[in-house]
Amino acid sequence: MKSNAATAEVAQPYAQALLSIAQSHNLTEEFGTDARTLINLLSGSQELQNFLDNPFIESDNKKNLIKQIVAEVASPYLRNFLLFLVDRRRIAFLEAILDQYLALLRQLNQTVLAEVTSAVALTEAQLEAVKTKVVAITKAREVEISTNIDSDLISGVIIKVGSQVIDASLRGQLRRLSLRLSSN
Repeated sequence: MKSNAATAEVAQPYAQALLSIAQSHNLTEEFGTDARTLINLLSGSQELQNFLDNPFIESDNKKNLIKQIVAEVASPYLRNFLLFLVDRRRIAFLEAILDQYLALLRQLNQTVLAEVTSAVALTEAQLEAVKTKVVAITKAREVEISTNIDSDLISGVIIKVGSQVIDASLRGQLRRLSLRLSSN
């Protein structure tokens, strides 16, 4: 298992290189879309992750699979970058590199990531309200929202932006009430 510090240390320079490639070809947003697609693919398929992580699988086999996966979707520049990662034996860090790329892209675009956890799926109007609230708090130009469903919240939402957490869930309110009652 790779440690988070080691993973970040490896991912950072590759993510910066990917951003440089994207900027030089005016493809930063397209690479961002492709990165999100690949992250979803990796997180949705443990088999794919295991295949790419396995050091005993030949590089050519990994390259062929990558070519099949990104043939229709990604730009040739991104495809070549992925093949380069295989050659450098860094393809196991792909998800971390793509996550870091998205973080750099958000920084470039003055966008913040708001992780919203709710008991049920939020409507478009509710998501817009969350965006407005986050923009007011952070003064960011744009807000990117990542949503999660957690039925244990009962109702309400938890919004996390960086290290700041806004807990407006019923579970959080009950926990705070319990703490106040136990301290008396």
